[in-house]
Amino acid sequence: MVDDSAGGDLGLTGAVSMALGGMIGGGIYAVLGVVVNISGATAWVAFVLAGLVALCAGYSYIKLNQLSNPEGASPTYLEWFADSSTLAGMAGWTLLFGYVGSMAMYAYAFGSYSVDMLGVEQVFGLPLRVLLSLAIVGLFVGLNLVGVEESGWVEVVLVVLKIAVLVGFVGFGLWFGSSNGGIDTGIDSLGFEPIMAAAMSFVAFQGWQLLMYSQSTIKDHSDTNPTAIYLSIPTAVLIYIGVAIVTTSIVGVDLVSQHPEVALATAASEFGGGTGHFIIALSALFSTASAINATLFTSAQFSDRLIANDLLPDRLDTSSPDEFEEGEELPKRIILLLGVLTAAFTVVGSLEGITSFASLTFIVVFGAMSFLALQQRDHEDVSAIPPAVGLVGTVLFLPMMVWHLFTSQRAVFYTVAAISVVVVVLELVYFETSLFSGGDGESAVSGD
Repeated sequence: MVDDSAGGDLGLTGAVSMALGGMIGGGIYAVLGVVVNISGATAWVAFVLAGLVALCAGYSYIKLNQLSNPEGASPTYLEWFADSSTLAGMAGWTLLFGYVGSMAMYAYAFGSYSVDMLGVEQVFGLPLRVLLSLAIVGLFVGLNLVGVEESGWVEVVLVVLKIAVLVGFVGFGLWFGSSNGGIDTGIDSLGFEPIMAAAMSFVAFQGWQLLMYSQSTIKDHSDTNPTAIYLSIPTAVLIYIGVAIVTTSIVGVDLVSQHPEVALATAASEFGGGTGHFIIALSALFSTASAINATLFTSAQFSDRLIANDLLPDRLDTSSPDEFEEGEELPKRIILLLGVLTAAFTVVGSLEGITSFASLTFIVVFGAMSFLALQQRDHEDVSAIPPAVGLVGTVLFLPMMVWHLFTSQRAVFYTVAAISVVVVVLELVYFETSLFSGGDGESAVSGD
């Protein structure tokens, strides 16, 4: 059992801002078009389903964190409850690849919105979207290499501004839609599509995990983190619902499908003209860029702990500390590696392919954590219902996503399948063979 240590100085407001920033920071700008492509006007239902499963997974994380010692995240829980450093390491690697996919998705959206604002698609015969995506990834790799990061109060202000823009979008959009033909929720055409779309959108609900990696910076984290998670996920769901309904009602499913990468800006231009388009596009640039920076910093911090516990090769950081503390130097080699992988993903991948792979990784890990929590249902303060819902949801999402990709996006299916196989093979080779030093499966996971 963990103790109720005071932790750091970040309070509830900062914790909620951290979680919301991780979810709505760039996710809605990147995934909305993909979700609408699959589920049409019922895209909001997909966000409700994905949010519900994420909330149940959040409950599982909270209970596992309370029952384990030391505190941490997925690798810690697998080591503690499953007594397997191999599974712990594989979970860590899977999360890292998920974060790479997330950053590639944000970079793709950044490039797309930039091109939309500039009105130029090629420069010297090269696609401008790709060049700008590479540029923003390179910029934040450089900043993280020299140790630039946002302070807690800046993060709060930025999240408030991001939410204000989206809430304004929803408010004006609902007013405009109600005055010009009505709001379409698509409820009359409800089918299985929202379930498949929910699986694709799952990456947009993973940002609250940042709280599990930052417990040492949060005041009274044993009480603050659960409250922050239970507040932030429903808030993100409500914002996503409003954005989805406004976009599909005002723009229409067909137009969103033609321009999925810039769906929000297209919708904003319908009721806000050029000014509305500019505000949303600028917000998208700012939000996706901020999301890249935050995810890269968190991924490097997470990697540092994996290295310290022999779950990543020591050669990735010759001076990895035993425990990460704010202000200490992060592993430069892992930052470069994460940057290179992100750049490769955003250059060669499609938006749907990148989103699918990132969502797949979090579905697998969240499902595993729900299963672990369900096994702890004999504890008096652990209810079986949320973990069961989380497990059933992820088990349902996985085949639905695979089926959708196989039947509708065959090229994306093969790409995602190939990448997934490569990731699993690399994990098994590292943790089940002696090919790499440190991969002997005897690591002691702590504080990851």
